[in-house]
Parts: sequence; C-alpha cells; structure tokens
Amino acid sequence: MMAVEYRESDSVSAEFDVMENRPLLSVEGISKLYAPGKGCQDISFDLYPGEVLGIVGESGSGKSTLLRVLSGRETPDAGKIHYLSQFAKDLSLYDLSESHRRRLLRTEWGVVHQHPMDGLRPRVSAGGNIGERLMAVGYRHYDDIRNTALKWLRDVEIPADRVDDMPVTFSGGMQQRLQIARNLVTHPRLVFMDEPTGGLDVSVQARLLDLIRNLVTDLGLSVVIVTHDLAVARLLAHRLVVMKESRIVESGLTDQVLDDPQHPYTQLLVSSVLQG
Repeated sequence: MMAVEYRESDSVSAEFDVMENRPLLSVEGISKLYAPGKGCQDISFDLYPGEVLGIVGESGSGKSTLLRVLSGRETPDAGKIHYLSQFAKDLSLYDLSESHRRRLLRTEWGVVHQHPMDGLRPRVSAGGNIGERLMAVGYRHYDDIRNTALKWLRDVEIPADRVDDMPVTFSGGMQQRLQIARNLVTHPRLVFMDEPTGGLDVSVQARLLDLIRNLVTDLGLSVVIVTHDLAVARLLAHRLVVMKESRIVESGLTDQVLDDPQHPYTQLLVSSVLQG
C-alpha cells in the first residue's frame, strides 16, 4: 500500500473548507429585556461567512439592543451565541471572559457606530486612530503603521495630508469613513454596523454606502447591519430580519422580504416607504 504523506497545509485547507459550510455566528434564543416589549427576546439565526444580514424595524423595536448583545458588549438574560473563530475554533461568546470578548472586538471583529465619534479617539490623530487598531494585532514598526494608515485613508477617500489631523476637525461623513477605516484595517472577519449612514445628508449617504458595499465585497466580510432605512438594507444585505416590539416577525432573502412581505408589520413598513 502506498503511504500517504501528511502535510499540515492539508489539514488547514480542510479546516477552512469545513468553515465555509458552518455558520460564523450562531444565535440561539437570545433575550435581553428592560421592560415588556423593550429589548430583544427569543432571537435565533445563523450568519455564514461572507454574508450580510440586515436587521430592520422602527425605533424601539430592539434592533440596537440585539446588536450590542451580538457583539459581546451587553450580556443577555438568556440564550447562547457561538462564534466560529479563526482555525475553526468554536467559541461560546458569553462563556468567555470579558477581556477575551474585548480582544475579539479589537482583532477579529469590528463595530461601526451610528455616531462616529463613539468609535474614534477624539484626541488622537486620524493616522493614530488607525494605528491603534494595527498595534492591537501586533504591528510595531512606525513606518509600517503609518504607511498602512495612509493607504487606508486613501481607500476611504480621506486626503492623505489629513493623516495628522484630529477627527474633531473632520466633517460627519469623513469621521464615519475614518471609523470604517479604523475597523477594517485589520481585516476583521465579522463587522457590526449600527445605522452607519444615520444623520448624514443624502449625497454623503450615497457615497458612504458605495464605499461600504465595495469594501464588504472586496474583503469578503460577514456583516450584521442595523438600519431603519429599507433602501440601505436592500443595497447591502443578502438576508433580512424584521423586528417589532423586541421580536423577529419576518426573515428571509432581502428581495423576497421587501418585494413580497408576508407579515402585516413588514407590509406596513414597505408600503410607508413606497408612499413616502
């Protein structure tokens, strides 16, 4: 019988083949309530590698609470979240220490806040905001950090000569692009976005959405995005969940949900957009 040579690269390749068919994030019966109907309850879904999941619903439906729980920033009252980390290691998010969850947020995950200054260091330069994230994953050489920061500023359409300027001197749209660069510079596997185009004027929104869509595609990111804007959801999300009073009332492929809504609340949301 011919001997078969075993190579470590074979096992790594096999691991990644398996990962493509396994959920990156598995959410099982998550609940976090502040009052009846306020928060999120009994939420379950799977998110696969390279998939963008949109969470939509009116203000107060629980979508932002759910995003904080999914991203390890708020502890649920019940349920489990499993994350398939690098090299196919299955992690139960809330069995991890708080420091481990914070490390995930600095390395394999990213969070893009609605208000960009919530995700930036106001007293640190634009380049420094990006550099901090790089240092969290092991970068140590100043030239490498600065050159990478300059590249990413250009990638998100921020002039390179603003690298040493403070974020507070930027426009709202530029602050949001800087926050995106800070999050994506380390090529995270999973990004959570909370109303990333909220509060921006229409022309700035359109440019930012194009930027997000292109980066998500180019980097093969998995994304969970919360938005009240169905046009944003249609443009970015592969799949959609609709929330009302803390619960998911409908889910499915984005075009399917928006073109043929089944739940009366989803029908109301879609019709209000069409009438608007």
